[in-house]
Amino acid sequence: MVAFRGQDILSTEELSREEIDHILTESRWMLGVVNRRTSIKLLAGKVLASLFYQTSTRTRLSFESAMLRLGGGVVGFASAASSRASGPRAESLEDTIRTVEAYCDAIVLRHPEEGAARRAAEMADVPVLNGGDGTNQHPSQGLLDAFTIWHEKGTIDGLTIGMVGDLGATRGMHSLVYCLSNYRVRLLFVAPEELRFGEAVKSRLSANHVEYEEGNSLKEAVPEMDVMYVTRLNKEGAGSRYKDLLPRCPRVDPAVLKQAKPELIIMHDLPRSDELGLQIDAAVDDMPYAKYFDEVRYGVAVRMALLALTSGGIT
Repeated sequence: MVAFRGQDILSTEELSREEIDHILTESRWMLGVVNRRTSIKLLAGKVLASLFYQTSTRTRLSFESAMLRLGGGVVGFASAASSRASGPRAESLEDTIRTVEAYCDAIVLRHPEEGAARRAAEMADVPVLNGGDGTNQHPSQGLLDAFTIWHEKGTIDGLTIGMVGDLGATRGMHSLVYCLSNYRVRLLFVAPEELRFGEAVKSRLSANHVEYEEGNSLKEAVPEMDVMYVTRLNKEGAGSRYKDLLPRCPRVDPAVLKQAKPELIIMHDLPRSDELGLQIDAAVDDMPYAKYFDEVRYGVAVRMALLALTSGGIT
């Protein structure tokens, strides 16, 4: 029996296949609520604290939308600058969490420091959901990506999934690959050598007997892919190397897709902009492959499921 009530969601590395499958199943039910643009009362009277020390569009708004569609309420801040968490007399994360948990029944936290979500969970008696900590993990993003694959393809097992772009410094990619390590998949990593996954990820895949290949030619890999997941170059992680690495990151346009399978789906964690233009050309948006804006809607359903499961609205 999978039991999530009162549990933190800090890392997909800690989730079993049974737990991920349960989240995906509940997310499909929640998607019906999202598609009808209605709400239910599963978490009526509950309050989510939304604490975003880093800017966000999709993660913050979808968590807040998810809580409202579950009948609950939301408090919090969209920037540390609007709270006592910044400035010359900044409050510690630990003290902020101990204060905020008095106001709420669950906390979603985004923070620039790796490990911040775990520090918060150690202080809080309410569930903490990691909305992204540094370049470490972004579990709700990884789960909504897994849901997109499962929902669009009808399965995850047996697929060849390409992961393209800045793999090593993208927290959503880390979370997705740990999810996928529980399934029978073949993974194609397409990235410059400097942007590939580190040994921790590769060791996990090897331990779970997941086949993976590394390369830097998107054109060669496309014909084999059932799913293509693209992510932008992480500007913060790249630092002074950013301008040198950016032209070497694979870009997706109709020409690259000429040899793609008709049923290929293309995903992206968004946003996709950079100084040299869109990493996925806007011309791809109207092609049947494009699923990245559908992911935004799916993300609300997945976050509804996570909030309902951890807050006891469903089991």
